[in-house]
Amino acid sequence: QMKRWSELPRLLQVYFCSAILSLLALLGLTLFSLCVLLSPPPAVFCIYYISRGVLQENRQELVAFVFSVFVVIIRSVVNFFVLTTIRFGFIVGLGLIHIICTLLLIRRPNMMAFRVGGALECLQEQYSLLNRCFSMVTFDLQAQLCLCVLIITTNLVTSAADNIIAGVGVFWAILTAAVGAVAVLKEAKVLVWVFMVLNLPQVAFFVYLMYTVAEKWFQNETYTVEAAAITGALISLVIKVLLFWGLIRLVHSFGQGLRERSELL
Repeated sequence: QMKRWSELPRLLQVYFCSAILSLLALLGLTLFSLCVLLSPPPAVFCIYYISRGVLQENRQELVAFVFSVFVVIIRSVVNFFVLTTIRFGFIVGLGLIHIICTLLLIRRPNMMAFRVGGALECLQEQYSLLNRCFSMVTFDLQAQLCLCVLIITTNLVTSAADNIIAGVGVFWAILTAAVGAVAVLKEAKVLVWVFMVLNLPQVAFFVYLMYTVAEKWFQNETYTVEAAAITGALISLVIKVLLFWGLIRLVHSFGQGLRERSELL
């Protein structure tokens, strides 16, 4: 459950609103940049991360927000040496403020686990594990969407079949993430196994993508896109491995009262 707005300290309310407004402003500036197709997804996910991180006191979402902002800052610094843009000062200035403030939030005591699980340590552990699995589903979705966008908007693949597969991959990633989210929140064991099966075509595509890129690795003078694709595929595979490991552990705790206690809040 989300915390009530009135439960947040006044200073945290101010920071939350400023974070949302700055991300919306960044999203607006991005529409005037050359990377219009690549930057909106991270900005949208950042809004989700800061919202869930603050209102649900979710540390891993806050960590993801810090990491995403840091990556955007590094990317902006690199772009500044190539092409000076208005976004540089905006991103670096506000980005550093967000990183500092969010790190302070991460260090605060996490009271949401106690609020949901009560004094029972086992329920608090189940809640924390469920939270991590749900977050991993979100991270997996973002990694796959970014990878598919990279493939579609670049010349990484040239065949029509590969572009069609990448386009279908966007729909498949959203469908898989939806099934995974419902499986975790509803403690549905059947949906957990369906989610794992739906991930198999994605893993096969990642392997195929890395093989295709490896074949063309030395055909181009620059390897930026190829390196990004390989890195994205490897990150996605690591996320899936961690997600599967967490889900297998989580399934054993289904039906032990966590969902019923959460619904009473």
